[in-house]
Amino acid sequence: MLQAAPTRRIGPFNVAPIGLGCMNLSHAYGAPPPPAAAETLLLQALDLGVTLFDTAALYGFGANETLVGRVLKPHRSKITLASKGGMAGVTFPDGVKRVIDGRPEAIRRHCEDSLTRLQTDVIDLYYLHRWDKRVPIEDSVGAMSRLLEQGKVRALGLSEVSAATLRRAHAVHPIVAVQTEYSLWTRNPEIAVLDACRDIGAAFVAFSPVARGFLTSSPPDVKALDAKDIRRTMPRFEPSAWAANLGLLDGLAAIADEAGCTPAQAALSWLLDRADHVVPIPGTTNPSHLREDLGAADVHLPPALKTRLEALINQRTVSGGRYAAASQVEVDTEEF
Repeated sequence: MLQAAPTRRIGPFNVAPIGLGCMNLSHAYGAPPPPAAAETLLLQALDLGVTLFDTAALYGFGANETLVGRVLKPHRSKITLASKGGMAGVTFPDGVKRVIDGRPEAIRRHCEDSLTRLQTDVIDLYYLHRWDKRVPIEDSVGAMSRLLEQGKVRALGLSEVSAATLRRAHAVHPIVAVQTEYSLWTRNPEIAVLDACRDIGAAFVAFSPVARGFLTSSPPDVKALDAKDIRRTMPRFEPSAWAANLGLLDGLAAIADEAGCTPAQAALSWLLDRADHVVPIPGTTNPSHLREDLGAADVHLPPALKTRLEALINQRTVSGGRYAAASQVEVDTEEF
């Protein structure tokens, strides 16, 4: 399946064309799977040829890194391990809360903590999870570059940044990857960042490439989402917008059927064809969905079907923004 597909380049690393976003094994979409099931899925991904595994200090407030580190430590030499700092859980009197902190001392601390949880001496690809707009990007990236000089990380990336911020950061130290949401229903990277990545030789790592479960044959029932599921706060999943968006899925299913694949595979294949520096990292807790997603590497959509997909699902046909206002101000991406 994935082993036979051509690799893609992220800085010094050659990776399989589709990686694994590990977040939802511990975080974001309600109750995570039991530890044994999460371990099985990680090992299945490894067996199926996944080489890029993506986690973060934030996910599960460290629990995801602990899981990934424990399970994949025996296979460390076979994988490219990515994690993120600059946003993590902080303990307050009323509980643990997410805090964006791009100060150099915070980034150093986040990295040290991640190394411990991941049970590794070095993180292959280390991202700034969010740009802390109170701190010049040059200061945050400068701190990350010192981690590289100390041998604690091998390459640097940024998450959810604009082309202008990327270029400022790259002037301080080479940035080899930018990670941002990208799919048929989130096309913002096409404004500037996708081209900026190509210009500087960076990979573009696409998270939520199947639109948080929307671009599939079994989209979520928004009425049944867990109370802590982050999609409950996202405008596209609100009842009126969701009802409108569901109207796009019959067309997606018809195109996928013509291509001889599933809707998720059509969405992922479209993304892989956008540019050779794009690396999608779908996440799942379901082993059959994992196999389905990775099978997209072998799907090749005819140009006419790709054109129809792009016309069917895009920034003009999708209802609702990708983040609520409070979350949108935290990202630094260009928006339609």
